[in-house]
Amino acid sequence: MNYFRGGEAGYHKLWDSRCLNYSHWEVQRYLLSNLRYWIEEFQFDGFRFDGVTSMLYHHHGIDVGFSGAYHEYFGPQADVEAAVYLMMANEMVHKVLPDAITIAEDVSGMPGLCRPVTEGGLGFDYRLNMAIPDTWIRLLKHVRDEHWEMMEIVNALCNRRYTEKTVAYAESHDQALVGDKTIAMWLFDAEMYTNMSTLNEATPVIDRGMSLHKMIRTITMALGGEAWLNFMGNEFGHPEWLDFPREGNGWSHQHCRRQWSLVDTEHMRYCQLNAWDKAMMELDDKYSFTTSPVQWVTHIDQENQVRPAQHPGTRQQQTQPSVLRRVRVVATQRNNTNMPCICQWPDEWSGTALLSTKWPSGTMHIGNKLAQSGPSV
Repeated sequence: MNYFRGGEAGYHKLWDSRCLNYSHWEVQRYLLSNLRYWIEEFQFDGFRFDGVTSMLYHHHGIDVGFSGAYHEYFGPQADVEAAVYLMMANEMVHKVLPDAITIAEDVSGMPGLCRPVTEGGLGFDYRLNMAIPDTWIRLLKHVRDEHWEMMEIVNALCNRRYTEKTVAYAESHDQALVGDKTIAMWLFDAEMYTNMSTLNEATPVIDRGMSLHKMIRTITMALGGEAWLNFMGNEFGHPEWLDFPREGNGWSHQHCRRQWSLVDTEHMRYCQLNAWDKAMMELDDKYSFTTSPVQWVTHIDQENQVRPAQHPGTRQQQTQPSVLRRVRVVATQRNNTNMPCICQWPDEWSGTALLSTKWPSGTMHIGNKLAQSGPSV
């Protein structure tokens, strides 16, 4: 028996790889037994399914644009055999381990991808919102800050199917690998090696980089989905990429690690970026805005580059059990010398988080706790 499809259908021309024949009994047994093996033997509690778009369609998504119209998903181009396998895989994983999480990497926006199999869906818990990191990198590479379109950013953050949960992330794993650049590398460039100490006055490049690095992460976490993903080291702007030992680098381990000492050195601005990440997590721990099923982008101001939005918090106030807290995030860009920051007014706005150039830099208010995040926010 051949595990792969015959003829041209058995090859992926862009990846130089083979395509499995999902209708064959032994292929299904092989794939499903692998999932169960990793759960039972190694206690894995979640799986990210890579390249799901390639599986769902006979054209593998190559040279195809998806507008969201249903005829793009359901028709002769749909790979029913692969879809049925994904349904079986998700059903089995959740039966073996009910608390397991499955995440699909799909750029097409297949309807029902993250709905239960009992509803006719494919059974994934989340899909990755791959458009978000692509948007941020494109803006950083090709568009001046003051020309960023607020509507474009809102569309990238909020363009997802209702009731299908999405994982938001500001930068992808590809950007952390050799050959590409992280957000920190785009923002700080060579100065991340020379001017990241608070013992020296911040240069305009560092001021801008610190501000945008924090702002991009905050607004992405607040509006981009129902879960937040960060690749290890990006939370503090690690100054180097990952490069695993391979023939091309002489099997070197030099870049096969993260420099955690940068986070532990208090006078380094990497420590401040990490403190901001911690404050973001604490904000969500208190108000659970990422898991809220409802959000509103209440205003888009292109002239002043302000974008307010509201999430109903899912946790109740301790002092007012009957009132749900709201978390409001307002994002703006750098305006002259003012730096974006995030603040909170629990009395007037019932738990509002505000990201703006209009407020004092260097502080992050979360409830009654004040988190210092350095001179540049």
